[in-house]
Order: sequence, then C-alpha cells, then structure tokens
Amino acid sequence: MNTVNAVQQTRSPVDGSVYVSRACATAKQTAVALSTARAAQRRWRDTPLSSRIALCRSAMEIMQSRKEAMAREICWQMGRPIRHAGKEIDAMVERAEYMISIAEAGLAAVEIPGPSGLRRYIRREPLGVVLVIAPWNYPYLTAINSIVPALLAGNAVILKHSAQTPLCAERFAEAFTEAGLPGGVFQYLHLRNEDTEKIVSADEIDHICFTGSVAVGRKVARCAAAQFSGLGLELGGKDPAYVRADADIDRAVETVIDGALFNSGQSCCAIERLYLHHSIADEFMAKAIALVNRHLLGRPDLAQTTLGPLVHSEAANRVRQQIAQAVHCGAITHIDEQHFPASKPGTPYLAPQLLSNVDHSMAIMAEESFGPVLGAMQVKGDSEAIKLMNDSRFGLTAAVFTRDIDAAADLGRQIETGTFFANRCDYLDPALAWTGTKQSGRGYALSSLGYETLTRPKSFHLVGKQT
Repeated sequence: MNTVNAVQQTRSPVDGSVYVSRACATAKQTAVALSTARAAQRRWRDTPLSSRIALCRSAMEIMQSRKEAMAREICWQMGRPIRHAGKEIDAMVERAEYMISIAEAGLAAVEIPGPSGLRRYIRREPLGVVLVIAPWNYPYLTAINSIVPALLAGNAVILKHSAQTPLCAERFAEAFTEAGLPGGVFQYLHLRNEDTEKIVSADEIDHICFTGSVAVGRKVARCAAAQFSGLGLELGGKDPAYVRADADIDRAVETVIDGALFNSGQSCCAIERLYLHHSIADEFMAKAIALVNRHLLGRPDLAQTTLGPLVHSEAANRVRQQIAQAVHCGAITHIDEQHFPASKPGTPYLAPQLLSNVDHSMAIMAEESFGPVLGAMQVKGDSEAIKLMNDSRFGLTAAVFTRDIDAAADLGRQIETGTFFANRCDYLDPALAWTGTKQSGRGYALSSLGYETLTRPKSFHLVGKQT
C-alpha cells in the first residue's frame, strides 16, 4: 500500500476537464481508519436502535436539503443530464426511509416456543465493519442499499467510492457528521485499485458489499476469501425484455426505450436485449425509432438535454465497437447518427442505436454494453423467447410485456433471473430483495432479507430454575 499520497483525478465527461482532484489514503491513514472503525463499532452496536434510526433519518434529511448542489455534482462527475440528476437524491432518500421503516421488524429477535422453564430465541448481531465499494453510475442509490441498513444493524461502515464520483463519498460523510453520528462509525477512503484489494483482505473488515463488473468482482471475491469475510456482489447484466403479441404496444415501447436509454444505458439492469413477437415487431420498431429520435443528445448541464455522454470515451468506444461488429455480421441499424450531431467519434458523446437482424453470436446480444444501444430479435412465441432470454451468463432482471398477468407469472417462473417484471423494467423496489443469478452476482440487498446479510444469527438457549 502506498506510503505517500497518490492523487486521483476525476475527468468530467461533459468537457474532459479535471473536475475533482483528491489525495488517496496512505497505508498509515488506512490503518488508522480501520482501527478507528473497529473501536467505534463496539460502541455503536450498543446504541439503541431508536437512536440509530433517528441519526440515519437526520442524515437523509440533510442530504435531501442539498439536492440541487449534489445533482450538479452528479452531472459533472459522471454525465447524467441535470434534468434527471436530482431524482437520484429523491430516490435515495425514499429507499433509505423504507429500510428505516422496517428496521425494527428486520432486526427483531426470533422467539422459538418451548416448554415452561425454557426460553429460546435468535438475535440478529452486527457483523462488525462493513466495507462498501460503490460504483459511479448511480453513485448514491447503489451506495445507500448497504450503508443505511448496515448502520442500522449496528455495523461501522467504510465507503470506498469510485474515482469517478469521489464527492459522493464526501457528501455522505458530511451528512452523517452533521446528523451527529459518532466519530468512526462512518468513514470514507479514496483508494487506488491496488490498495482497495489490500483493504478487502484486511483483518478488520468483516463484510464487503461490492457493486461493479464481473472481472473486478472476481478479484474482490478472491481477496475476501483470504479472511473468510462475508460478501455481497452485484455484478453485470444483459437484461432482456420480451414483448408478447397481446402487449399494450405503446406502453411497451415507452417503457423499454426508457429502460434502454435512461442514464445513457449505464445501468446494471438496463434493457440490453429485446425479443419481439413477430406479429407486432414492425409496429413496435416503427414506434421505437420515432421515440428514440425525439431524444436530444448534448451537454448534460443544459436543461434541454435528455441524453448525456457516457462516463468516458473508452466506454463509448466499446459500444461503438459492438455496433460495428454487429453490422459487419449482418445487423441492421435503424437510427441515423446524423440526427444526433453531438455524437462524435472518440468522445463520450454517442448517438443511441436500435438494431435488428441480430443474433446471440454477436457481442451486442451477449456481452454487457452499458450504453444507449438495443438489439432486437423476432420470435415465434413464448417458448422461443424463454430459451433466448435464458441464453446468457447474466441474470439480474428480465421483463415481459403482456395483458395476461397469469401468463406473465408463469413465464417469470421459467426465466433465470433475480427480479422478474411484468409491464415494467429497470426499477428497484426496496420492498423486494435485490439479487441476481449466474454472473450477475451473489447475495442480496434491501427488503427485510437485506438485514440478514448485514447481521449474523446468534442463538440463545436459556434454561430456567427447575422445579
């Protein structure tokens, strides 16, 4: 680990300028943070739940009051249009409030009935120190999934945020400090990649919540295994949608295109594969093309922009390469890039694209794109759609559009996914467990089950005075 402060720079996708510079933590600073967290957690775990709730709620109120400033920072750090950026703060507060509202029930002891003179119950004990490694694409929403439940459960939290969105970590810390959270219970560290790997395997870390790519997730899992640390991984996605013959086409078009293009497609649960019943395919595509062409690609700090840049040029170039490879193999593009003059080769600004005549041999239908592109295939019916939807190494979410909800539920049972939607997509309901299958991850967050991952069961078997 570095012994002198390295510097990380955040280049804004808006104009390529350096927006933030921050010193990375040294080995000594990291060691102090770890020991401080361990000591603070021992006191925090004995703090009444009612006090933990009040402190977390107060921190969320502080962050809500700063929504406009934080929205501007999101816009400049990762490129989301300013017209959309503030909604993430609203959603973060709502998600935190839900987890606060169920904390007493989620953390309550489980009483086991028994004969007179015997009392048995299971307590939920905090794990200790939880390391949260958060991504840039939804810098507040993804982080809050773990931060607030972990604190409410009695854990200390260390947040390592993406180098693209370092200010988000600082805003969390400011809010918790002003709310009165005891020192050391919540901390953040700006770390280099190699130093992050070291802290994952540190003795003081009891659990890691990681959101990111499959490749980095594998590294985190290997490092965590050295100390048998608990692990929650939310990794990649190549999420499919299937539009049946009986679907409300207008609603399906609006929902699918929003699910594919919102945040410039930079969402782990964005719709990246589309399967259309052949009888409605032409109508769907015509309406989808018209809707995509109504978007305005441009600088995200301008109020009229609906589609911003990708996070950096390399990300946009990967998507361009997927599109080019698909076209070379016979795919047909349906969006004229000239309709989006802000789109420039070699820049983060990339025109959205819809493709047809694709198949699963193409990267555009097999590998995560993380950009504003969607490939569509025609299918003969449900059986073919299910087979294709399951033909992926990912399984985060999947959506079916139909007027027959019973049929949708039956399809949902057959699709290999963590969350199944009918007539909706690209949405996270905090009342439901957020989880994935296959290479989309392991473990789960949110809902009442989310507290199980951030605590351990401790069994009590008490025999009273015998008569």
